[in-house]
Amino acid sequence: MAEADEDEIATGGAARPAARMLDFGRGVGRRLLDLVLPPVCMACGMPVATPHGLCAACWSRLRPIERPYCERLGIPFGYDIGAGALSAEAIAAPPVFDRARAAVLYDEVARDIIQGLKYHDRTELAGLIGRMTARAGRELTAEADVIVPMPLHRVRLWRRKFNQAAVIAVEVGRLTGVPVELMALRRVRATRPQVGLGEREREVNVRGAFRVDPAHRVRIEGRRVVLVDDVLTTGATAGAATRALRRAGAAHIDVLTFARVAPGGPITI
Repeated sequence: MAEADEDEIATGGAARPAARMLDFGRGVGRRLLDLVLPPVCMACGMPVATPHGLCAACWSRLRPIERPYCERLGIPFGYDIGAGALSAEAIAAPPVFDRARAAVLYDEVARDIIQGLKYHDRTELAGLIGRMTARAGRELTAEADVIVPMPLHRVRLWRRKFNQAAVIAVEVGRLTGVPVELMALRRVRATRPQVGLGEREREVNVRGAFRVDPAHRVRIEGRRVVLVDDVLTTGATAGAATRALRRAGAAHIDVLTFARVAPGGPITI
């Protein structure tokens, strides 16, 4: 007799009906919650049909990054210029990391989503951000050994209560099955906020700010690492973190973010 049948007999045939009742109860609970707190758009707050999504207007304004794009920096091209094509930015100033990918271009909708998670404790946004980020980074995570979030300095972490990059990294790890090392990379020096700084100032600001502790080196050495953050702006912070991972022996480092600033766009983050 099948094991499942034996279990059902042992419980008087109640196992499956009990499971059905539990599912029914959860469904009723969700519907009641929707009546009291109707689901709203994750960006603008307008009512939507299903929770943890975007309304049609915000979705239409979001600018997903799809191929064709630069193979190094993930900058979208206006037209296909051939396999393996590099952007002018990647040729003129090759990044220290191997590849970068992002789900969307940074615009008003992406900003509202990120700031909701980052500054307003809307951790429910992690599901939407994580799904879109994981989709954008499929080719990176398919080859990765480990995911590492961009760390916050302990003072800023205490003030903000959580690290948004870690929240996104955990969700990407859950969706892809790639292990996440939350403590492998540390920010050992408090830095000024990057908001308002130019590209050169950003590089100086984060120089030497990251380190992999010797105790965690075994989790990085020889591994293919995906470094996860919320936004890629000039690449200065990602570059500084990449150098720390390289010093720890990482074999390959890719950067994966939810959004990226368009080349030549204003640095407002």
